[in-house]
Amino acid sequence: MSRKPFLKWAGGKRWLVDRTDFRLPPYSGRYIEPFLGGGAVFFSHRPKLAILSDANPRLIEVYKVIRSDWTSLIDLLEIDHNLHSKDYYYSRRSERPTTEVERAAQFIYLNRSCWNGLYRVNQRGEFNVPIGTKSWILSSADDFGSTAKALAQVELVATDFEETVNRAVNGDLIFADPPYTVAHNFNGFVKYNESIFSWDDQIRLKNSLIRAASRGVTIRLTNADHPSVRSLYNEVADIQVMDRRSVISGQSHGRNKTTELLISMA
Repeated sequence: MSRKPFLKWAGGKRWLVDRTDFRLPPYSGRYIEPFLGGGAVFFSHRPKLAILSDANPRLIEVYKVIRSDWTSLIDLLEIDHNLHSKDYYYSRRSERPTTEVERAAQFIYLNRSCWNGLYRVNQRGEFNVPIGTKSWILSSADDFGSTAKALAQVELVATDFEETVNRAVNGDLIFADPPYTVAHNFNGFVKYNESIFSWDDQIRLKNSLIRAASRGVTIRLTNADHPSVRSLYNEVADIQVMDRRSVISGQSHGRNKTTELLISMA
């Protein structure tokens, strides 16, 4: 049974779940993740009861399709795998699929073949990330059936993070991994993220998590290791510095060691 996410997501937490010193605390209720992305922590943890949400409706649609019709999805991805090339990538990128399963297949194909798994759209809502270096789309490690089982009893919602956080009650656990607004070490995609997750959103997130903690919710939050973030949470949470290697850079020499924060409430 695969415990790896099927998407490569910029800012994802595969590095965190691979650490021997990272463990989610015990809890009695639901697992709640308001910034789902690639879902590395969810797939590593595999809770039966969960609320997974993201502001990106195309992303949530992909998860729903895998849960309901992963075999049809694989059939389409096999076509992408066999036809993948530079010309095919840009042709596929310009398509406008009309069904859920076709949109999900396009999303996964572009995610796996674009530069570093970055999801970015222009002002017209068109995906505009250039092609990456991978020559394959499907691999022997793929296990969409196992992914579908992991999502079987999960509630999937496309919504703003605050709506999801506000649903947490006593006994629930929130794992929050927001887009990083401020530059930290060698984080190369912050400028883009500022347009979709501002500093005001960081403040709104903190306030919503404080309210959740007051209701008996256990919280684990990752964020940029930056003085402004430390100042934001210093008086309301425990802060731990986590070492990691940055992988967002397009050049290997740009993949320097960096640090992120693991912030705990309750």
